[in-house]
Amino acid sequence: MEGETTKRLATLVGCNYVGTRYELRGCINDVDAVRDTLVARFGFAPADVAVLTDGRGAEVLPTGANIRRALADMVARAAPGDVLFFHYSGHGTLVPPHHGDSGAEEEAIVPTDFNLITDVDFRQLVDRVPPGASFTIVSDSCHSGGLIDQEKEQIGPSVGSDPSAGSTAPARTARFLPYGAILDHLSAVSGMPSSHHVADHLVALFGADASAKFHVHGGSGNGSTPSTTPAPAPTPPRPDEGILLSGCQTNETSADVPAYEASGGKACGAFSSAVQSVLAAHPAPLSNRELVAKARAVLEEQGFEQHPCLYCTDANAEARFLSQDKKEETAVGAASPAMSAALL
Repeated sequence: MEGETTKRLATLVGCNYVGTRYELRGCINDVDAVRDTLVARFGFAPADVAVLTDGRGAEVLPTGANIRRALADMVARAAPGDVLFFHYSGHGTLVPPHHGDSGAEEEAIVPTDFNLITDVDFRQLVDRVPPGASFTIVSDSCHSGGLIDQEKEQIGPSVGSDPSAGSTAPARTARFLPYGAILDHLSAVSGMPSSHHVADHLVALFGADASAKFHVHGGSGNGSTPSTTPAPAPTPPRPDEGILLSGCQTNETSADVPAYEASGGKACGAFSSAVQSVLAAHPAPLSNRELVAKARAVLEEQGFEQHPCLYCTDANAEARFLSQDKKEETAVGAASPAMSAALL
């Protein structure tokens, strides 16, 4: 149960990939708005909100190692009853099976140094959360459905989904980096041919800081090709407190909305903006299921071809988003004026 000693801890990551051909515009704005909302509405202390962006003058860049370290530190500080939150705005990608593996492509986020953080990494983080604490992830990135490996689908392509057939929205930048683009970039840095799997490049470049997903193949970290020994079959996860709100389904992209389309003149993520608008319109606590369903409705009304998803246990689907208390309702009017002004 929450009490006076309950901690509310957050890690917020915004990657605009400034100065690269993969540049986005709204990710840092998303993080700024989310930080305001966490403090004003949900009772997070500013000192307990870690922010990693690639904006000018940023203190900690959102590299793969830095993001992993921030998340690991947050989980290590947690005790039963604490509320943990991770928001990510940036590119996502899909990783094909490694040589000798079987199965479908799997989800990953793309830090600024392209040191991918995968669904396996998020599963391992969730498994380390103390019983009774909650760990909510909001990922405004492409192909983000299922970003916690083996988490139960509550709203998604198979459950509770009714995607619209068409869209009236103009073309926008997608928060998606194709696998080939990631290989080309890493190949230029590693010196290895782009025909190698991304695991080969990442283990060679980042060693122990590469995703746990790629270390099951026994990569040496010295530039040699990792072993092709198949990964062991996954075991069913224990009941956990991981909660994923994804900006879209695994087979979809999430939109980065340019400033000229946002009424407030600030670029933003379509999903992040939809979440902020739903929270602003509903001061009473919302369940995770209600928040995702209402965000879906906002995006559908605006003509976006992306359908947010919810992955968590049955109990957490009905639990209050970020465990908002009734007494916190009065603070909602101050929540995120920056993002509220940027709604589409």
